[in-house]
Amino acid sequence: MRIVALICGIAIVVAVLLDALETVVLPRRVRRQFRLTSWFYGNSWTIWSRLTSHITTQGRRESFLGYFGPLSLIFLLALWAAGLIFGFALLQYGGGDHVRLNSAQVTFRMLLYHSGETFFTLGYGDIVPDSGLARALAVIESGMGFAFLGIVVGYIPTIYSAFSRREIEISLLDARAGSPPTAAELLARFGNCPQQEVLDKIFRDWERWSAEVLESHLSYPVLSFFRSQHNNQSWLGALTTILDASALVIAGVDNIKNEQAKITFAAARHAVVDLAQVVEAKYDPDAPNRFPPEDAARLRQLLADRNLRVRDGETFDSKLAKLRLMYEPYVQATASKLLITLPPWVYPERKKDNWQAGPWDRLIQAKSLAEHVQTMDEHF
Repeated sequence: MRIVALICGIAIVVAVLLDALETVVLPRRVRRQFRLTSWFYGNSWTIWSRLTSHITTQGRRESFLGYFGPLSLIFLLALWAAGLIFGFALLQYGGGDHVRLNSAQVTFRMLLYHSGETFFTLGYGDIVPDSGLARALAVIESGMGFAFLGIVVGYIPTIYSAFSRREIEISLLDARAGSPPTAAELLARFGNCPQQEVLDKIFRDWERWSAEVLESHLSYPVLSFFRSQHNNQSWLGALTTILDASALVIAGVDNIKNEQAKITFAAARHAVVDLAQVVEAKYDPDAPNRFPPEDAARLRQLLADRNLRVRDGETFDSKLAKLRLMYEPYVQATASKLLITLPPWVYPERKKDNWQAGPWDRLIQAKSLAEHVQTMDEHF
């Protein structure tokens, strides 16, 4: 029985340490079929998303989804700690004798308690290892407890630092492409600038942002579950907008060169393909068409009003369709997995940007109108 406990304890401790190493330290995607972290996120997200389906209000739904990323991070750390404590309890059970202060029999339940106090370095001393192996295991476990504390101290700030860098560019996109951002709005605002360098710089910034998101989300997959600060913003929605806009420019918009758009499209497409695999999104052959004919006509009209002409003919339509086929299945599958609403290509009607809306706007306007009416009364 003690041999079985030793083998099981070694297996559990090694599995947890390997999983923590791959999640926190290893800066690349792990393709092993079973991983503790993948199992944890797969099951916990399934439960969380099912609970979300009972929330009908969009704002409350997004708020509830926003809790999953931070809470899952805490529960993952707790799962690792519990696994190590249980594994070392098995090792202590199979590795030697222990003595209690009151000379009572030491059961496995008491060894589990002893493992917990050793891991968290409480050091009560009410249970004392009485063999060389047991003492060595106690020292090793207490060292791992310190290392675990270091992981908590270093890992969480790293996650939030990467999240903050991601969100800065998303917030900047608000004034450039609307809320939520759309390709039509981005080109309408910057496609007719006297110098194309303005639009190219935006594409260049998003080329780098796409690479940074790919690197950070591959290294720390939990970031995919972190929601943006506004309900109508998301990292996937921003990435989709840039892909839509660069695809339009590549397919053909008069007087706009497409060299930088091609490079940005390649970087953004690389990101969505790899990240769809990270979140284990599944291809949906019945996904709805994101760009129906009525949206295409509305987009052409919007750009024409801003002196931008989208090229006509089957060549443009065919090229745009091929480009869309390269990324839309991935973004739609990822959006379905993460319960993210993708932005349209063009707004059905004009919407305010996030920066244009504020909680006091109506009160300010009402006060201004009242003051105006009072001035008019005094004048007459």
